[in-house]
Amino acid sequence: MTTIDQSASIAANTPREVHYDVHIDLDSCTACGLCEAFCPVDVFEMQGGLPVAVQPDLCWGCETCAGQCPTAAIRVNCREGAAPFADRPKADPLPTEKVELYREWSKTLKDILGLRWNPVAISLIPAGDPLPDVPIPKERLRYCQSLMAARRGRSIMMPANRHACPDGTAILGLTELPAKLASGELYILFHKLHDIEAAKRMVLERPCLEPRTIDATVVTPLDSAATEPQVIAVVAQPEQAMWLLMSSSYYSGLRHELNASGYNAQCVETTLLPYTTGKLNVSFGCYGCRASSDVGDDLMFVGIPVDLMPTIIAGLRELGSRAIPQSRNKIYLPPM
Repeated sequence: MTTIDQSASIAANTPREVHYDVHIDLDSCTACGLCEAFCPVDVFEMQGGLPVAVQPDLCWGCETCAGQCPTAAIRVNCREGAAPFADRPKADPLPTEKVELYREWSKTLKDILGLRWNPVAISLIPAGDPLPDVPIPKERLRYCQSLMAARRGRSIMMPANRHACPDGTAILGLTELPAKLASGELYILFHKLHDIEAAKRMVLERPCLEPRTIDATVVTPLDSAATEPQVIAVVAQPEQAMWLLMSSSYYSGLRHELNASGYNAQCVETTLLPYTTGKLNVSFGCYGCRASSDVGDDLMFVGIPVDLMPTIIAGLRELGSRAIPQSRNKIYLPPM
């Protein structure tokens, strides 16, 4: 088997780097050019009928090229790099009362709703702030992958050079948005939108933070939060999400105006909208998070600003005392 090995170092907003090796199996490569077309940051160029990584320093390790290759001729492998922010000041540990409060919230959500997965504490660390004592992965992950890992019990901190999705990384304020994504071109290549005008409108209408205002994303199980979260994410079945919305409205009776599109689900809909608006939001997921994580087809997502949690927990306890068990017992069904 003939291969070409091309080493790529990752541009990031820190002086440290993550390194990747790009392996191209020339025996399998059909010279279709999809890797060049789909690479968000123009790493590849077709030369002499074969793909060549002409700008390896721009590589994100997102593996879009490998995912689109019809013959699986491309592999992108991570090599260990120096730890980012090695000399950055560490944040103080959470006060004991905060730790106990978050554990209590997590237990209430899991016990009353019957959640299988941990609620997730999400923190966006502003540029220059001290960093919590949370592990940084050696490889790049998509933000949605880190969130799904946190629901299973992992605690993950990712600076820009650990984020594998250029789109979500820019939305969350860690980097600028690559031109091929800003123009909407990639959405047309993926057949996600009808034409370039629709793609441009989708990009322009979604919210995003100013580039490089955030140094890292931190996701942990809520019951082991390492820093004060701004948003709590709950991965839930529709019935469980319904009770969360009802809990939020228990004392006010107000209806919810939800903002969802099916695009950029975890970065925009579950995280950024609750973060910027202070309002609960629901997401049905998106192409990226469903294609790159183990989230089930029967699950959806609820993003809750942390300031709303006391109201939601109190309302949930009230509903859990009678309404939830009665509903689940199907009390209005005729005798069978």
